[in-house]
Amino acid sequence: MRILAFESSAKAVSVALLTDGVLTAESYQNDGQTHSRTMMKLAEDLLNNCELAPADLDLVAWANGPGSFTGVRIGAAAAKGLCWGAELPCVPVSTLEAMAWNAVDLDGVICCCMDARRNQVYNALFRAENGQLLRLRPDRAISLAELHEDLKGFSEPIRLVGDGAALAWGFLQDAEARAEAGGTNACRCYRLLAEHHRQQRASGVALAAYVAAQNGVREDPGTVTPNYLRLSQAERERLEKEKEQKGDMH
Repeated sequence: MRILAFESSAKAVSVALLTDGVLTAESYQNDGQTHSRTMMKLAEDLLNNCELAPADLDLVAWANGPGSFTGVRIGAAAAKGLCWGAELPCVPVSTLEAMAWNAVDLDGVICCCMDARRNQVYNALFRAENGQLLRLRPDRAISLAELHEDLKGFSEPIRLVGDGAALAWGFLQDAEARAEAGGTNACRCYRLLAEHHRQQRASGVALAAYVAAQNGVREDPGTVTPNYLRLSQAERERLEKEKEQKGDMH
């Protein structure tokens, strides 16, 4: 089974090819260029270097959110276009689950974090064991304070991954220091993983899609919608304006 996977949910963009569960090739770029300019070129070069055409693929996967609204849309559009053109099925993948697969070799609790602004993170928790993932929390948008409260239920070390991991790690370290200064036993250990484990990559998307495909997951690209978890800033501003207008009418 050959899977071509896209990851464009944050600042970096990457494309990966997985063959029967083994990473064949991956291209990663994090230089600030727009994903609409770089991603399809990365995919084209990757396939050419592997002497493959879209027709040689079995399915296409992409990080379907949460994440940057623009980035997720670009990834979804590129993947869906490839699916339609080559008549391929697809497997959309949770961005948070995909990043957990990049650290699946490190047994224990994995805390996935993306910066959602306003002191919030997009977050999910997983337990890695013997090369497999067990989901502990659903994908969610929560405040850093709420995340800290939730993580108090774990006594073991917690590994943080994702482009919001450093932000969360700093907040959690400060919260634990304040608790200890206040006489509260603060024994939790938060570990910020190294860059190559931490950042979102298409290889994680491909691995998540491979497991899903083995379990029979195949989707029609025409019916898949991104999972943003919350409204965009433009939509929030529109709703706030409508609420103000209704208030003025009363």
